[in-house]
This record gives sequence, structure tokens and C-alpha cells, in this order.
Amino acid sequence: MSETSLGYNPGDSGDQLVKKIRSLTQVENFDLAVVLGSGWSGAFQLGKTLGVIEYSDWDCFPAGQIAGHGGQLVAVQYSSWNILFFVGRFHCYQGLSAFQAAFPVRLAASLGCSRILLTCATGGINRTYRPGDFMLVEDHLNLLGDNPLRGLSGDIFIDLVGTYQQNVYDNLLSRDTGNIVLHRGVLAAMPGPSYETPAEIRFLEIAGVDVVSMSTVPEAIMARYLGMQVAAVAFVANYAAGLSPDTLSHQDVLDCSTEHACLFPSLVRLFIDVWQEINTEKTD
Repeated sequence: MSETSLGYNPGDSGDQLVKKIRSLTQVENFDLAVVLGSGWSGAFQLGKTLGVIEYSDWDCFPAGQIAGHGGQLVAVQYSSWNILFFVGRFHCYQGLSAFQAAFPVRLAASLGCSRILLTCATGGINRTYRPGDFMLVEDHLNLLGDNPLRGLSGDIFIDLVGTYQQNVYDNLLSRDTGNIVLHRGVLAAMPGPSYETPAEIRFLEIAGVDVVSMSTVPEAIMARYLGMQVAAVAFVANYAAGLSPDTLSHQDVLDCSTEHACLFPSLVRLFIDVWQEINTEKTD
């Protein structure tokens, strides 16, 4: 995996971190990685905790955390699967390249993960969406101006058709999700950190975008490149710019996430249950 080495800085501790996680958890290869976005930090609270790694203790993790993002890697055993929860993600608007922002994906792949669930908070563009809803990401629009494969060599011309696991979504939507409102649609990633202008939102709406974020796409592309199964779910935390009279703020995103925090672990659990069932059916 030379082209997707764990390196964030020259001489960093990526390989030592892989050894530490395996030693701490007594797990050689994990089944699933989950990246938790803004407001999702409590969603790892299921199953048995196998170990906790602080991002700040390892120089291979990009420095700096954003409000609403934790700074821990939590290993959990849930049902028959061993799962890595990245409690807090990294963004290009922190001054990182898309490659650097996708570090959790490379780490997860190094620990044997063949599946990844990406979560994020977004602004709703689709006029039928309401704050508190969720959207299964069927496709994306990369407007970050960067790609995590940029500068690599080898087979980087990957096909992004079928990036997201539609069979997982089909199975999930066939179930009773209680008071969790689920849509399917397209996510656009914008560079941030400023929110979009009303003109940009009108442009995205015309382009067929349903929600807008400042993340998720670098991780999805890197995961696809590494041969992982990818699913992504967006929390609609607010109306996008110009679609309501309210002033946009990150605090409002966090407040909406807090209001609906009880739904996040339930939805993550549903994803895992569905994925496990599909995996079992394939091996029977």
C-alpha cells in the first residue's frame, strides 16, 4: 500500500499506531469503520468498547479539531463485528489536502476494514427535506477543487459509478425506522469554511443536489480506490442558504444535532444490522 501509506507527515507514527490498535483491542482485522461527522459523536455508544485512541497522542492524525467533532478512535465490538469509530473527522477547510482529510480511511483499510459508513451534517436544498431528516447518499458532486488521489501513481483512474452500496439502502428502507425520516439523494461537497451563498445554492439545486456539506467526498473516493464498500448518510441540520430567513451558524447545526442525538445510535445500529445480514446471505 505504498501509494496510500499512512503518512501524514514524514517520519510519523502511522505503522506504530496500527500495531498499537491491534495490541490494545486484540483484533487483527476489523469489519467496519464509521466516520462520525458534526454532532454524531455519541453514535459509537453501542456494544462493548475494546479500546480508545486519542488523536492528539499520535502525530499521524492531522492536527486540530472542529467544534462538534470529538478527537478519538474508539474500537467497539457489536454483535459479531469489530468496528472502528472515528469520533471526529478532518476537512479540507482546515488547510488539509483531500488526501490528508481521508486519513481515517487509509488507517481503517490498514486494519482490515472492507466496509465504511460515512456520516455528516448538511444543509438541506431539496424543498421537501426538513431539519432533523436524514438522507442516504446515492451519489455525490465533488466541488472541493481537490481529489484524494491527486498526485498518486498507479491505477488512480477509478470508476465512481456504484460507489455507494444501494443494496444496503434498499434493505434499510424496507424496515420500520420508527421516527427516523430517511430520503435518498445527491450530496455536494463545497470547500467551506464559509457557508454557501444563495446563488450557489440555486446553482446546486438546478444541478440536482439535495444536500450540501463540506466533507464526506474525499473519504468516499479514497474508500472506493481501496476497494471498500461505502455507505454514507447525511443529517439535515438546517435549511441551506437563502431557503429560510434564519442566519446560518455552526452552533445551530450543533443544536439541531443535539436535539436529535437519540436517533444517531439507532440509525448506525440499523446500518450495521443490515450490512451484517447482507454479508451473511452472501456467505451462506
